[in-house]
Amino acid sequence: MALHNHPQRHLGMGLRSLRRTSAAPASAGEATAVATATQAYVFAGLRLLTGFVFLWAFLDKAFGLGYATGSGKGWIDGGSPTKGFLGGVAVGPMESTFHAWAGAAWADWLFMLGLLGIGLALIAGIGLRLAAIAGTAMMALMWIAEWPPAKHLSDGSASMSTNPFADYHLVYVVVLIGLAAVGAGATWGLARAWARLPFVSRNRWLM
Repeated sequence: MALHNHPQRHLGMGLRSLRRTSAAPASAGEATAVATATQAYVFAGLRLLTGFVFLWAFLDKAFGLGYATGSGKGWIDGGSPTKGFLGGVAVGPMESTFHAWAGAAWADWLFMLGLLGIGLALIAGIGLRLAAIAGTAMMALMWIAEWPPAKHLSDGSASMSTNPFADYHLVYVVVLIGLAAVGAGATWGLARAWARLPFVSRNRWLM
């Protein structure tokens, strides 16, 4: 009896072990798929949120919506999107240069087209590489204009800088580059349709 029962017990244990082993990869695969989908949604949400930041900045400065730009002082009302910011630069190696640029028509157009282009690209999920390049250039200039390393302004007053290097401009740069690197336009975006266009497929830098 004992000789006949032992193989049956071993067989049962083996079957249970096989069932556990075969189920484990499926569970791991499902977990990986869920994690991948979650990451895609998180990056898509981050992309849309960042796009709204840029697009809203354009709309507010263009139409004077009463937030950063007062009503009646929008670009369409004759106001300058760059005059106040660049004219108020009071520290850094490019202080005089920014003062010379403040209010110039070419500076206004470049700044506003940059905000609009980056905002629309992020919202639509297309041209993220170009958006990352343009956004990095814009944020770099704005970082220099605020010049976080300085403890004091040109007139000797405290700059109120809270960090000598890392500020929100650098955070935006990392976000823009990260979104382009992971191809965040495929989820809740038009990246796949954009990639199928002939001129885009021939010029991958437009992705």
